[in-house]
Amino acid sequence: MTFGFRGWDIHIGTPHPFNDRAPEIDNGTARPDPSRFYDPAFKAAEWERMWTKTWLLAAVAADLREPGDFVRFDIMTESFIVVRDTDNKFKAHYNVCPHRGSRIALSEFGTVDQFTCPFHSWQFALDGTNVKITDQETFDPDVLCHGTDLTSVRCESAAGLVFISMDPDAPPLAEWLGPVADHIELYDPASMNVIHHKRSEWAANWKGGVDAFYELYHLHSVHPQTQCVMDDRTQIDVYPNGMSRQFVPFAQPSPRFPDQETVNPGIQMMLADAGIDPATFDGTARDSRAAIQAAKRKRAADYGLDYDRFSDTQLSDSTIYGIFPNVQIGCHPEALFIHRFLPHPTDPERFTYDNIILFRHLDAPGYRAPAWMGLSEDVDTTGMIRPDVVHVPLGVAPELGEVLDQDSELLPIVQQGAHSRGFKGPLWSYQEGRLRHFHAELDRHLGDAV
Repeated sequence: MTFGFRGWDIHIGTPHPFNDRAPEIDNGTARPDPSRFYDPAFKAAEWERMWTKTWLLAAVAADLREPGDFVRFDIMTESFIVVRDTDNKFKAHYNVCPHRGSRIALSEFGTVDQFTCPFHSWQFALDGTNVKITDQETFDPDVLCHGTDLTSVRCESAAGLVFISMDPDAPPLAEWLGPVADHIELYDPASMNVIHHKRSEWAANWKGGVDAFYELYHLHSVHPQTQCVMDDRTQIDVYPNGMSRQFVPFAQPSPRFPDQETVNPGIQMMLADAGIDPATFDGTARDSRAAIQAAKRKRAADYGLDYDRFSDTQLSDSTIYGIFPNVQIGCHPEALFIHRFLPHPTDPERFTYDNIILFRHLDAPGYRAPAWMGLSEDVDTTGMIRPDVVHVPLGVAPELGEVLDQDSELLPIVQQGAHSRGFKGPLWSYQEGRLRHFHAELDRHLGDAV
């Protein structure tokens, strides 16, 4: 018997090397113990052996355009300041004053000439060097010899994304990301602006969030409304270091959906995204995906956009990437949808779902972020004003659109089931190959720690 779904050819249009499948990686068939989703000891091992040893997405370059621009990045009990220095390079420091341990950057982002500790007003240059100690003459010089600068960590960027690592021995970022960095660079995220940023608290382990977003297998059950506009047949590619890719075909019904002809309201919305007037479109649902690809190429030619670097699939569909350990990015030529799954500092059964939308502004008819991203009509897409981070507490609907709100309701139910004596661990299909790849990489870091 043949297993898998590599026979699903989901691409249409001109063949393109971007769509080529990656070599397979054998991650075995083991069934991991479900305690990884709730055990405090497993959480502690993740911190010591994985979070502190890998590269973590800390900021987007769009938030750090000028010297002095900074972003605060919090992970577990640590906090970091990520800043563009006066030499136009990205730097990152532990967000803690060497004097008494006070946090220094209290706001989530901003622009400064230097950092000032709110406790005793010690001051630090953007590169972390101490430039002023209040009443320095009252300190014994032998005390200050222990060190008065901020403690820095490694900070590197790729594809408009800024990463930090607490591990001085971590491999270079480009090596860590592998081909995923070049793929995402095609979309030029550095030229986009943040137009949406929301953080909501979910009652589940952070890995449950990764697992839910890393597969399409649940769409027909949890999100049946998507079946008229999304084909849940897919292509999955996995790469070294836990990285992965998945194609999500848009603007055509799933084979599970009974009506393959009608241009339903969801497909009409996607036609409009490409600048096609749905009222004048004379094709069927089977024709809409190719029509969107053609329309976007024409619009790119009309407005001087370089879409030659994209395959036809990239124009109509969502190409999503998993960046180990805790990031997923949905890529479109017009916008990127970034998900971060941030563990709770103390509770293994809570996480923060951090969601950022990057958009490249263009004054052209119908040009906008894909409607599925759920932006409201009043969102400023010009990029002139960076929106504040919206915080949604646990128990409150995140209002991220129907699909994501459904996920937020389901994950606590899955989390509860992980405790059951009747559940022995996940049984992953090939459609869930990204999940197995992610957990195999996690286990590689943890080794015999749990």
